Amino acid sequence: MAKVAIIGAGSLVFCKTLMNDFLATPALEGSEYSLMALTNTRLDKMHSFVDRMIKDNGINATVTKTTDRREALRDADYVVVMIQVGGVDAFQVDYEIPMKYGVDQCIGDTIGPGGVFRAARHTWALMEIAEDMRELCPNALLLNYANPMAMCCWALGTVEGLNFVGLCHGVQTTMDLIASYTGYTKDEIDFTAAGINHMGWFLRLEKDGEDLYPKLRECFEKPEYYVNEKVRGEVFRHFGYFMTESTGHLSEYLPYFRKSDEALNRYCDEPSFGGETGAYYTYCRDLAEKFAHTDPLSIETTALQPRSAEYASHILEAMETGVPFRLNGNVRNDGYITNLPNGCCVEVPIFVDRMGLHPTVVGDLPPQCAALNMSNINVQGLGTQASLEGDTELLVQSIAMDPLTASKLTLREIREMVGEMLEAQRQWLPQFGGESVKAMPTISIPENIEPVDVPLDPALAIANRFGKLAEA
Repeated sequence: MAKVAIIGAGSLVFCKTLMNDFLATPALEGSEYSLMALTNTRLDKMHSFVDRMIKDNGINATVTKTTDRREALRDADYVVVMIQVGGVDAFQVDYEIPMKYGVDQCIGDTIGPGGVFRAARHTWALMEIAEDMRELCPNALLLNYANPMAMCCWALGTVEGLNFVGLCHGVQTTMDLIASYTGYTKDEIDFTAAGINHMGWFLRLEKDGEDLYPKLRECFEKPEYYVNEKVRGEVFRHFGYFMTESTGHLSEYLPYFRKSDEALNRYCDEPSFGGETGAYYTYCRDLAEKFAHTDPLSIETTALQPRSAEYASHILEAMETGVPFRLNGNVRNDGYITNLPNGCCVEVPIFVDRMGLHPTVVGDLPPQCAALNMSNINVQGLGTQASLEGDTELLVQSIAMDPLTASKLTLREIREMVGEMLEAQRQWLPQFGGESVKAMPTISIPENIEPVDVPLDPALAIANRFGKLAEA
């Protein structure tokens, strides 16, 4: 049966979830799972736990472990990537240095300073994985879970012939919220969602042909509903469509919600809803410290659980059985969303069966939704190119285009911040070599300097003349 390579199997929580899903899928009976991580510290724990799951549940499957990526990839049918280069130590730099400069991030893994640097760390690793796949398993499907999803998949989309899809659970978890607000179950609601990862738009929401948007809009005018998702609710109210990401994430992607203490207090003041400063870094640091002293898998049950909301096992099931499965996935935009740039990463409905992935053509997004997506795509494009080419100027310029960063810092401050982040993360960014961010010299302007006399074009001359007349 299938060979599934899991790259980044030291991710104890997430790898456990996916392995439970795979082992709980009858269509994958007899499969081989090759767990790969850079070190044995967590890999040994995960391998031991999966081996116990297989034996305790009488499952026909095998699991192996290795620190050699090429060994894991050899003859694989599926490659699941869940890497986090630099771990929580790199994440600390992503959060703390921007915060020192006044850029307040809640999650810091999608765009902005944290997202762009995470992309730079992951891109070179993904390119190595893709290159190995071309040699060792050229027909395999790569399922990417590494963030920032859009920039990682944009980079993967530059590899000719690579079969890949980027997977997230934003659509599934948002449907839980929509279902609870409208009073229906998820299975009763028909929907079309499309856009970019972490900013996909629910273009249609229907129950038996009835438009559910009026009911959802009515809910978000009520304080008891609105308070759960202030940022997402505000974007919905002002731009007309509900989207796939929570307050904590979305507050970073736009310039409106974290640019001042007043805005933070108004929209991101509910710790229970995930909008607070440094929420994700704090969570990851606490988890890392806990796992350093405790093996969470030692107290976990090995009994199979119902499959999670993650798409991976359903994709493998559809490809092994031929029974179609529908998901929302991240792919290269080859005309699927017609008012977003070709070649960027888009998240669109995809059908999968034994013949592979079949992304659907969505057409144009509503213009305001495409415009908000473009504010992030501009960052993603420059950030991806910077990461692929090891170009420090593009690295600076991509972060300078970030809406939140631009609302807080001058260009000079952005350059200084990026330079400091690059030096602090040098060990995880080999593509930049020893190149540093170029310093921009200060231009001192004497108090009584006379500007250079330059001829004005006719339009400016007329405007200047009327300005002087007005002063007189």
